Amino acid sequence: MSQEGIAKIRSPPTELDAISAQELHCVLPHFTADTAWELGTRLRARLQRASPSKPAVVNITLANSAQLLFHCATGRGTQADNDSWVARKRAAVLRWGKSTFYLHKKFGGDEDAFRAKFLLGERAGDYAIHGGGFPVRVENVEGVVGVIVVSGLTMEEDHEVIVEVLEEYIASLKV
Repeated sequence: MSQEGIAKIRSPPTELDAISAQELHCVLPHFTADTAWELGTRLRARLQRASPSKPAVVNITLANSAQLLFHCATGRGTQADNDSWVARKRAAVLRWGKSTFYLHKKFGGDEDAFRAKFLLGERAGDYAIHGGGFPVRVENVEGVVGVIVVSGLTMEEDHEVIVEVLEEYIASLKV
C-alpha cells in the first residue's frame, strides 16, 4: 500500500480531563456479542488501513468473566508477547475502571510510582499502564461491562484507534 493509502490514526489527548471525556463520550447503548464482532471487525479494518506493515492484536472480552467475544491479528507478524500485553492491559482496566492510557498519563508513565501507590509488589507485572486498554460502558449500567484491547502499535495509536472506532460506531447508530 502506498503512503497515500494509509489512513493515519489521530493523536490522542494528553490531559487527564480530556482522556476522561473520551471515556464518558464512548458509552454504548448496548453491548452484545454482535456489538463486539462489529467493533472488532471495524478495529481490524481501521488498523489495516493505518498500519499495513505493522500488525496488531484486537481483543474484546466481557468484564464479569473472561469470556472472549473477539480476538484477531491484523496481519502476519504478531507474537505471543502481544497476548501478554492484552492480558495485562485488560487486568488494569478491570481493576481501575479507566483506560490504560489514562493510567499511564496519571502516573507520568512511572511504573514504579504506580506499583508503590497501589502496593502491587510482585503483582505489578499483572498490569500494564500503556495505552490500548479501554473500558466498555453501557448507558444506565453501572461499571465496566467489557474491555477492548489493542496491542502492537504505539501506545498512543493503540488507545486512539479504539476511541476513533467507538465514536464512528456510536455515530452510525444515530443515523
